[in-house]
Amino acid sequence: MATDLRQAKIYDGDGDTLMADQQLQQRLILIPDDSPSKGANKSPHIRIMWGQHLLEDLLAGRYRSLVCAVNADDNSHGIISQLAHLLPTSQWDAKSITDYCRLFAHRESLSVLKFDMDTVEVLGLLRPTTHPNLTMADLRYGFKFVTEMIARKPQRQPVASVSFLGAHANRLVDIDNQPNEPSFETVLRVMHESGFSGDVYPAPWMWEAGSTAVFTHYPFPNSLESMRQGGF
Repeated sequence: MATDLRQAKIYDGDGDTLMADQQLQQRLILIPDDSPSKGANKSPHIRIMWGQHLLEDLLAGRYRSLVCAVNADDNSHGIISQLAHLLPTSQWDAKSITDYCRLFAHRESLSVLKFDMDTVEVLGLLRPTTHPNLTMADLRYGFKFVTEMIARKPQRQPVASVSFLGAHANRLVDIDNQPNEPSFETVLRVMHESGFSGDVYPAPWMWEAGSTAVFTHYPFPNSLESMRQGGF
């Protein structure tokens, strides 16, 4: 007799019942893009790594490149310095990273700096010195540059990127350059339109989006736009 997969258990013992009763603060509702039985998605897309730890995946060697923001003032609290500290063969630290950024900071244009940390190459987006924050225009320019760098040197793949949301020293502001941050969808759209097709790690605070269902890939399915237009 065939097994009813809808009755299959996820956890051993009473794990399914116990987890159903949990009122967890960090909770996500993931929506698959499509049924896997309908075939693989061969079009360029961004995979969204909900609930995964970026530093752990970098240290485990799952990526050869990381895209993040850097600045010419203080990188001691950024992920690049955390990674440099945790990689035993890295010769970088917060001070040397910042000193290096100061050498290449420009008044009008964004720079993409390379930091060789042995097992990982960090591609750091350094905003112009005239910009108090990273802008969406900066992000678009930076990812077009990053995409070209990856295309010219395929060994930089697989590549991961931060979401650029929730940062302090490298705060990202919306298209109108007001203090508010853009939506995660806007950030993903800019990355995708720039040609990027790596993995993106949402900010940890976004793991508390339990009341809002989230997709695991970008572009999002057409059904979302249909709902926005009043359809079902």
